[in-house]
Formats: sequence, C-alpha cells, structure tokens
Amino acid sequence: MSDTLVVGLDVGGTSTRATVLTVTGQRLGTGRAGGGNPTSHGAERAAAELLTALREALADLDPARVVAGTIGLAGAGRLLADPAGRAAFDRAWHDAGLRCPYAVHGDALVAYASGSAAPDGTILIAGTGAITAQVHDLRLDRIADGHGWLLGDTGSGFWLGREAVRRLLADLDIGRTPGALATAVLTELVGSAEIAARPRATVDATIQAVTRRAPVELARLAPLVVTAASQGEPVALALIAEAATHLAESVSRIRPAEAVTPVVLGGGLLTADTPLATAVRTEIARHWPNAPLHTAGDGAAAAAWLAARDLPEVTDPAALHARLFPTTP
Repeated sequence: MSDTLVVGLDVGGTSTRATVLTVTGQRLGTGRAGGGNPTSHGAERAAAELLTALREALADLDPARVVAGTIGLAGAGRLLADPAGRAAFDRAWHDAGLRCPYAVHGDALVAYASGSAAPDGTILIAGTGAITAQVHDLRLDRIADGHGWLLGDTGSGFWLGREAVRRLLADLDIGRTPGALATAVLTELVGSAEIAARPRATVDATIQAVTRRAPVELARLAPLVVTAASQGEPVALALIAEAATHLAESVSRIRPAEAVTPVVLGGGLLTADTPLATAVRTEIARHWPNAPLHTAGDGAAAAAWLAARDLPEVTDPAALHARLFPTTP
C-alpha cells in the first residue's frame, strides 16, 4: 500500500498546480505551471501547462506507482465534450509517464472537497466571478449564478469593480466631490484624481479607460473596494454589504432553508481575511445558523483526495481528508 500514489491537479486560468500523495496522506511531490484552462488558453497550450506541472510533481517519483488521478477544472464539461481537448490532455497525461485513468471534475467540486469531506453540502465561490453549487454524494448537483460578467456573477470581484466605477460616475454627474474609494478608482483608471474644469471630460475619460480594456478587467478594481472598506469608507462598506447579500441570495436559490450540511467558502474574496468574507460569513450564519462553515484550502490536494477516496486501500476517506486538511473537520 505504501507504494500506491495518486495525483491531483487544480487547473485555473492563471496557474496549474499538481500534487502527488500516498494513500496515507503523505505529500511526495508538487508542481506548478501557468494557466491550464483550455477555454481561456486553447487545448494545446493548456495541455502543455498540465504536462509541466505533472513533470515537476513527479520529478523524483516513478509514475508507474500512480494508480489514479483527478483534474479539477473550470468548464470541465466542455473539456469532456471536446474530443480534441480531451485528446490533448490524454497526451499530456501519457507524456508525463502516467498510465492510470484520470477523472475530470468541475473546480467548484474540488473547492468544496478542499473544505469538507462531507458528501453533501454547498460551495460558494467569489473571485473574479461568482458561483454557488450544491454537492450531493460528492458530485455537483444544482448550480446557481456563474452566469458570467454580462448576465450575473453578482457579488463577485467584477461586480465590485463595476459598481465602484458606477458610483464614481454618479458622483461626477451630480458634481459631488469623490470620496476615498471614488478617488482611488479614478486614479487607477486615468492616472490622476484631479477633476477637470468641465466634469464631463473626466466622465468621458473614465468611460474610455474602462471600455479600452476587456470588461472582465474591472475585477482588478475589487481590491480597491476591499481596502477602502477595511478603512471604513462608507461607499465601500455599502458595496461590501450589498455584495454579501447577493452572494447569500445565490446560495438560497439552491440550498434549503433548513439545511444543516456544511457550507464551504472559496475564491480569493472569501478565503482571504477580507471584509467581504466577514460579511458573507455573517449572512450565511444568519440564514443557516446550524450549518458548519468552512474555508476552501489546497485544491490540488483535494483533487488527489477525490482520486484516492474510492481506492480499495483507502478504508476511511474522512480520516485521510483530516490528515490532509487538519483544520477542516
């Protein structure tokens, strides 16, 4: 049993991380590479990053010892439905020396598994976008939001950035002196907080600065909102409260009011010590006071755990999870 290994990968738009574990929970190798999401980067480039991370994680190990693997990936269904994309990932897996099968799961399931071993529960993720999912028998069940920046993702980093700009523009329209948050946003967008003698010129410059960039780049303004809220800035505090309400509402679409299963919080806005994380925790506790509340952890290790839990050598998957994530019941 000590010779048996599993591999887990957490594949995102900006980074790909791999972890090799023994079935007793010992971490023997890790690897990191660039973004490996085929939706964002194309199948061939994504597969190349996957291979880089796998080779680094397996550098001092015999790939023949690996008996199972899991890849956590946003848009997993698209990869599974795309023969060319799946073939590219199959080649990367084979080129890394692996001959065992691998499973592909959505990143929301992997995030949930990094925070809880319970078979049923809820995952709420808020980063650039926002999505909520119900997990049943460690499979994604119902999903709410995750509709993208144009149609949804309310309460996300994109939403915070867009709303901060909208409030700046409202201040300029009515001739109100911008507050601390609006000033920070204006400086970030146009390089100066100075208001032109004709305020409409500043409005136009702000709009042009936003429209020249990809829309999703509004999420880059979210840290300004978080910082301003941490300093007690009223507009930022109001935005954080509104975002938390939106995120809790997305959970309530698919989670029963009487549920006592765990809720796991994932994504950079909720796993870090941010005002939004605090506000969301308060909202979740208000709606589901008896639900355990956890924070997502190492996605690559969670993917490896998902690969290991059904192996005959693993007789107690919950105990293995506890060894991998000692602070997460």
